Amino acid sequence: MPIAMRIKLSAMMFLQFMMLPVWLIPLYPYVQSLPGGEKWAMWCGMMMGLGTFASPLVGMFADRFLNAEKVLAICNFANAAFLAACFFTTNPALVFVLLLVGTCFYMPTWGLTATIAMKNSTTEAFPQIRVFGSLGWVASAVFSIVGTKCFGIEKFDSTAWIFVSGAIAAVAGGVLAFTLPATEPTAKGTPMSVADALGLKAFVLFKDVRFLVFGVLIFLAMVPFQWYNAYNGMYLKESGFQYLTVTMNLGQVGEICFMLLIPLILKKFGYKWAMVIGLGALVFRYACFYGSAAFGCAPLDFGGILIHGLIFGLLVVGAQMYVNDAAPAELRNQAQGLVNLLTCGIGVFASNFAFEKILAANVTTGGKVAAAVNAAAGTGAQVAHDWSVPFLYALIAAVVLTALMAAFFNPKKAA
Repeated sequence: MPIAMRIKLSAMMFLQFMMLPVWLIPLYPYVQSLPGGEKWAMWCGMMMGLGTFASPLVGMFADRFLNAEKVLAICNFANAAFLAACFFTTNPALVFVLLLVGTCFYMPTWGLTATIAMKNSTTEAFPQIRVFGSLGWVASAVFSIVGTKCFGIEKFDSTAWIFVSGAIAAVAGGVLAFTLPATEPTAKGTPMSVADALGLKAFVLFKDVRFLVFGVLIFLAMVPFQWYNAYNGMYLKESGFQYLTVTMNLGQVGEICFMLLIPLILKKFGYKWAMVIGLGALVFRYACFYGSAAFGCAPLDFGGILIHGLIFGLLVVGAQMYVNDAAPAELRNQAQGLVNLLTCGIGVFASNFAFEKILAANVTTGGKVAAAVNAAAGTGAQVAHDWSVPFLYALIAAVVLTALMAAFFNPKKAA
């Protein structure tokens, strides 16, 4: 692959994954700080999952009507506009609506960038390009540093400037998209059905039992996987960690290293056993967290965090690569939207629903941890959670899914 092509595709990933965490990570406390924001904070926390439902429809548009890189540019500019609008309002309901529409343009870009990268590179090179997305995620902290140090914006992450930062990165991503290689709609001019118009044509892939098994298992895997993204910050806080963002970002640092190993693992073991290894890493994660929560062995928490890259790389990125190989060329954008919907949309909702119920059943009062948590929060009631039970459920789920993947996943061959 020409070096110029690699640089453009890598920069695409860098900007695409930089523009999200700069506003998403501090979003929950920011919305809570707005007048009447408490009741909207939870909904804003599910923004990624809600936006993902637009992925198959946008994928259909790129499959049939317009080059994928141009669709990517449109999505980024639209996302930038809605993020910028959030800067001018303190109404939490309006912030939610603006971000919801914005993420309906943003979340489909994960599938679009995957299609563009794999169309113009090789399967082996994709993880090497995708790793720049992880670098972009970590580098998003630069906005906070520049805003605080250079522009004197105090408590930058608690201000509406987080949305301006995301908008700047989105505009940059939109401009860059026009320089990307042409990725033409492969189904342009073919007969169109209602399923095509709704972006649902990729669901025909489930007629193949092998692909159906893959879809069901990757969806179920997201239930324990997404618990980490949604609730691990709360767990670390209740466990006495002070630097939550820094601690959690160790997972992204590990992701950068593990992502480079993905092509080697896939080449040696194939999709089936690579995903089994990914689920085995998920077992390792929750064994670490369970050991820490149940027996007070805090160093195990770092093992559960640092393994993040191997889990994400083999399950999420591996799923994107498998879909690219298994789906017909004319359905690849929709198929990427479909896997994005399964992993980051429906999977997130199922995960939050299941874990919220389990967590609510394991509230504990009293004890040193609960006292420390509530003293820091300035509350009188000493409420925390017994995390060993939720982590035990997650561990059992990961073990069962590992066995199911090994027994029933038979990868569909490339289309």
